[in-house]
Amino acid sequence: MKKTSILFVFYCLFFVQLFAQQKISKPDSLAIVSKLFKQQADWNKGDIDAFMEGYLKSDKLVFSGSSGPIYGWEATKERYKKNYSNRLLMGTLSFDVLNLIKLSPTVAQLQGKFHLAREISDTSGFFTIIWLKLDNQWLIVSDHTSSSQ
Repeated sequence: MKKTSILFVFYCLFFVQLFAQQKISKPDSLAIVSKLFKQQADWNKGDIDAFMEGYLKSDKLVFSGSSGPIYGWEATKERYKKNYSNRLLMGTLSFDVLNLIKLSPTVAQLQGKFHLAREISDTSGFFTIIWLKLDNQWLIVSDHTSSSQ
């Protein structure tokens, strides 16, 4: 009986996962990727305020990095401004999109790679971003970024 229950749970999880991911439309894909690359351009101009416009302005926003989660738009912005307080620290950012899937009509997940070229030392790593579509606009609601160096 216990084995049957475990198999049933496994099959349920498998089928939920199989059907939960939907093909993302071209307009949604372009909107998300365009916003991501606008953030890249804003960062490379040294404009953290403009960079933050890609994030949901809410206490529900979560940024997870090596020091753990930070909750809220303001706290996330303060973290960026503290850790990247000048152009030398900001360097030049580049993104590569590795995968983009739609989880629901209003939620998408993007996996990517970043590289930050700086005079002091380069850094790179990976990120997973959850996007939420509100008022026909895609915004980041969760950002998990980790350095691979």
